[in-house]
Amino acid sequence: MTHTVSFVGLGAMGLNSARLLAAAPDIALRAFDLRAEALSALEAAGGTPCASAAQANQDAGYAVVFVVNGRQAEEVIFGAGGLHETARPGLVIISCVTMLPDEAAAIGRRCRERGWHFIDAPVSGGMVGAAAGTLTVMAAGERGVIDACRFIFDRICKRLMVVGDQAGQGSMVKAINQLLCGVHLAAAGEAMALAERAGLDKQAVLDVVGQSAAASWMLNDRGPRMAAGDFGSVTSAVDIFVKDLGIVNDVARAMRFPAPLSAAALQSFVGVAGVGMGKLDDSAVMLYYPQPEQGGGQS
Repeated sequence: MTHTVSFVGLGAMGLNSARLLAAAPDIALRAFDLRAEALSALEAAGGTPCASAAQANQDAGYAVVFVVNGRQAEEVIFGAGGLHETARPGLVIISCVTMLPDEAAAIGRRCRERGWHFIDAPVSGGMVGAAAGTLTVMAAGERGVIDACRFIFDRICKRLMVVGDQAGQGSMVKAINQLLCGVHLAAAGEAMALAERAGLDKQAVLDVVGQSAAASWMLNDRGPRMAAGDFGSVTSAVDIFVKDLGIVNDVARAMRFPAPLSAAALQSFVGVAGVGMGKLDDSAVMLYYPQPEQGGGQS
């Protein structure tokens, strides 16, 4: 049986996941993105490029939304030229979007009112995970519907974690995930910047702390780029953590929950993005701490 699947959002991660789906023999993938070069890349991978989300969704039983934020997700589902224009009853919408939990819950309610199923399924794993099909998916929705989508999830992720049955719960888990990632990464940047200020060999410092109790996944993944000062090879940009930690802080504020560590981490990323380095790899968060023009080291 061949499933027709629409796919909206061919960014760095979305395009890689879409390529994996397009290569599946039991999936006819129809996709839309605003960028012509992304559509060309998708076509080269075996998918069908379309002129709108509505066109991509023609005759589809499943739709994957992989855009940047909640506002974009709402637009591609309900806006002009959106999925709603051609959606058939029972359409399953899989949202891989990082957004506020309240945004996901609201979109889920609107979908149910129209007779569609909505799975709140943000992902973690970055460009590398998307390309390899090893993402982690944090899915919330009707269990039977999630199970029916396994032919999609099995192609794009290594771990499908069902974290709830209500839209918004997946996005809450993603916010917690990004809280930890952002704080760990900001701490790694601060440590490596301190090593540089002290005049130490950053790689030597990384070799020590990366194999000690101070180690974290973020330190060992981003640390080599920090040690080398290589911030141009982007796997995830500084701007992503400006967005995601902004979501964390919005959630915390709405819940009257103190989140001082994530707030401090956010300021590190905002500081780097604010001086024009938001498109660099997120390991560039260490540049929040400027180095002396002459030398450095301990006095």
